[in-house]
Amino acid sequence: MKKIFDDVSQACSVLTTKAYSTSFSLGIGFLGSHLRGPVYSIYGFVRFADEIVDSFHTYDKAALLQDFKEETWKAIERGISLNPILNSFQEVVNKYHIEKELIEGFFHSMETDLNKTEHSKESYNEYIFGSAEVVGLMCLRVFVENDNELYVKLKHSAMKLGAAFQKVNFLRDINADYQVLGRTYFPGINFASFTNTEKEQIQADIEADFKEALRGIKLLPKPARRGVYLAYYYYRKLFLMIRNTPPEMVLNARIRIPDHIKIGLMFKSMVRHQLNML
Repeated sequence: MKKIFDDVSQACSVLTTKAYSTSFSLGIGFLGSHLRGPVYSIYGFVRFADEIVDSFHTYDKAALLQDFKEETWKAIERGISLNPILNSFQEVVNKYHIEKELIEGFFHSMETDLNKTEHSKESYNEYIFGSAEVVGLMCLRVFVENDNELYVKLKHSAMKLGAAFQKVNFLRDINADYQVLGRTYFPGINFASFTNTEKEQIQADIEADFKEALRGIKLLPKPARRGVYLAYYYYRKLFLMIRNTPPEMVLNARIRIPDHIKIGLMFKSMVRHQLNML
């Protein structure tokens, strides 16, 4: 029966998410039970593509990404793939009518990472859209469960949440991106002489994204709202930690929230959600 294979595929997406991101795994765990599988599937797909461009340094990344892209389209068209991650993802795409344009935008940003090391404001915004905002929109398609009117209403906020998460990741990972991979995502910033003024400019942009994102979170359907708020709450706390860290420390160390503190944040976010203190 194909259901067995679909279950195995789903399990691969869950395993991938838990192996790569404890924070997103926590957030997904607090979604309504029927929403968890689809979001795991989206994350598994995104993570595999991201790993190709970020980690497989001794392989032909361009060829691997092209193969993955071609297999993605085949999986969506056929309604099946022998790659369990893609089999899991195609089911979500077809069930929730995720637009082709979102997937194309995502691959465009992944392809950008193969060669581009610095960004203009235009290419930065384009990259943020494809690497983060489209992921927020894919998840929103799941959260609204094919309610297109609600999707349109919350679209802007979902994009801003994805953007905020990605920009926080950029700040957190400056050491790896700049020192190891030679990438500079923030336009016009010289990390050889990273100043507090430049850091504050980046942080003001992220703060504005978080503000817009929270407006949409408050309007999400109840099965989605608690888990999304938990992810928001975690990333907001991580952002505050980075904001209170001097530029030179951000450049030379990866700021992270210890696992035992993550558990505390989880309970605090649940209390705030329960008391409607979002």
